[in-house]
Amino acid sequence: MEERPKIKLELTKADKVIECIGWALLLGNWVIAILSFSGLPESIPTHFNAAGEADAFGAKTNIFVLPVIGMVLFIALTMLNKNPHIFNYPKTITNENALSQYSNATRMIRVLKLIIVFVFGLLLVMTVQNANGNVDGLGTWFLPFFIGLIIIPTLYFLIKSMKIKASG
Repeated sequence: MEERPKIKLELTKADKVIECIGWALLLGNWVIAILSFSGLPESIPTHFNAAGEADAFGAKTNIFVLPVIGMVLFIALTMLNKNPHIFNYPKTITNENALSQYSNATRMIRVLKLIIVFVFGLLLVMTVQNANGNVDGLGTWFLPFFIGLIIIPTLYFLIKSMKIKASG
């Protein structure tokens, strides 16, 4: 493996805003789970099939699984984002293009973190609504919506990476 430059990236204003929104959503997920807990029935939906229908149920303590998984993913990606030199890139990383490639890749991870906590929050709200009988399932829109939220930004940042010249 080639030796890639290690660069300490400074966060731009946009990066800071994305991070703050992500942390706020993460905290919001916990607030929703904690505030909803006492009003939940003893059995809640714990899994939804591809059609958005609840197909597994468990104890109401399972409501905390969503914020836990969201938090673990968010923190793991935050830690990973500190080492952009270890990421996979579609182009060779040189001293000249490292800053541009690393900035693009870390922004992509930052946006994906935001999407992940948003989707886990949406799942949390929908689970609470399902458990309380206010809605039935997630709806057929949920899975395509989630896939689009992941694929569209990933493609955007991949195309942007491909356009970054080897010389900078």
